[in-house]
Amino acid sequence: MIYFDNAATSLLKPDCVADAVYKAIKELGNSNRGVHESTLNASRLLFHARTLISDFFDGDGPEQTIFTSNITESLNTVIQGLFKKGDHVITTALEHNSVLRPLYFMEQQGVELSILECNEYGVPHYDALKNLIQSNTKAIICNHASNLTGNVIDLERITTLCKKHGILCILDTAQTAGVFPISMKNQGVDILCFTGHKGLLGPQGTGGFLLKKGINITPLKYGGSGVSTYLKGQPTQLPESLEAGTINTHGIAGLVAGIEYINKIGLNTIQKKELSLMWKFYNAIKDLKNVKIYGEFGTPIRAAIVSLNIGDLDSGFISDKLAYDYNICTRSGGHCAPLMHKALHTVEQGAVRFSFSHLNTEDEINIAIRAIEELSNIE
Repeated sequence: MIYFDNAATSLLKPDCVADAVYKAIKELGNSNRGVHESTLNASRLLFHARTLISDFFDGDGPEQTIFTSNITESLNTVIQGLFKKGDHVITTALEHNSVLRPLYFMEQQGVELSILECNEYGVPHYDALKNLIQSNTKAIICNHASNLTGNVIDLERITTLCKKHGILCILDTAQTAGVFPISMKNQGVDILCFTGHKGLLGPQGTGGFLLKKGINITPLKYGGSGVSTYLKGQPTQLPESLEAGTINTHGIAGLVAGIEYINKIGLNTIQKKELSLMWKFYNAIKDLKNVKIYGEFGTPIRAAIVSLNIGDLDSGFISDKLAYDYNICTRSGGHCAPLMHKALHTVEQGAVRFSFSHLNTEDEINIAIRAIEELSNIE
């Protein structure tokens, strides 16, 4: 099997991740639920994880690192816990439904929403952004890179505008964490949401967000935290106030191993390899007849994603042919990015997405190139 669906989840992971999960399952108890060694070791692991992640993203410390089950829960916690009736929020047409649907829900609760449109290549109309800002604008929430086109946003341009107008920048790093260097402090990010199972190479069911100090969020969930048992409400201190219930310590042990692997290999090495594979694939197929590629490829740095269609053929048909005839795994359809498909005029057809990992090989790329060459001749 040739796996090119890394934008959905990183199936290819270093062995240390699975080893860490197995070890945690065998040894770790439930953090904050006792003083025996297994639960203390779980607490130590979680503190190490918070510190590691805070350092990785240049955050404000371990207590400002909140764990969730995935980035969708992170975004829901932030969006539903930060905004209230009368607030105004800006987002972009690049967004995944994990941003759009919570925002639409909050719009029904009286939150005002503006969406920055993009052009036919999936590039936002940045010049129009300042005109969307209102006196009650509380935040701009955007993904770092599109999961459909791989386009990377001009983050500095957005955060500069946020700082000028005193509004928050909330960043969805689902497609960039673990591949792109990100510094919350240097890049002006106030809230960073991440998922563990993609570029960070951790298990599914792991994720979280980092809060800049001074930002208050109402909990999405209420329940046990292992501390302050007799309070009727959630504990007020971070991170416990936003982490009701048992944390996926076993999964986070694997996430720790994934991040430590990334730190050892180096972000630059990982990004260079992914882009090398992506450009090899793109350059070999971009001029093939009947092949339409989506996104802006005029910049050297982008997420390692190539989405395409072949003629008027349904994207699901092509993805099936790739799977059954060539043993190549891709993603077809709408990719949970409805506004992007509308901008790209692919609502009905969808798109076939190839997304690459540094653990893929050039031989695999050559097979994919040959497959697209052959499929492009289908009448």
